[in-house]
Amino acid sequence: EKEKEKEREKEKEKEREKEKEKEREKEKEKEREKEKERQKEQEKEKEREKDREKGKDRDRSRDRERDKDREREKDREKERQRQKEKEREREKEKERQREKEKAREREK
Repeated sequence: EKEKEKEREKEKEKEREKEKEKEREKEKEKEREKEKERQKEQEKEKEREKDREKGKDRDRSRDRERDKDREREKDREKERQRQKEKEREREKEKERQREKEKAREREK
């Protein structure tokens, strides 16, 4: 019985490691996204500079504001999704803890 319990613990540990790895991958992905955003912003800044030189800045400022608003909304939506995902992960972890507790109770 103890051997089985050890095996179950090993399996659970493997699962936790997999989850941690997924989290690390998500973090890396977020960093890549941030870098893309920084690059996009740099490109936009170059474009704005060109536009200013051409005297088109006024015409484009409305478009830029609209684009910024869209981007901000997208970012907010991404953040909401991330929060939902975190909450799901927390719920899963709570469930795992409950299962572990039940298994301990059964052992007694």
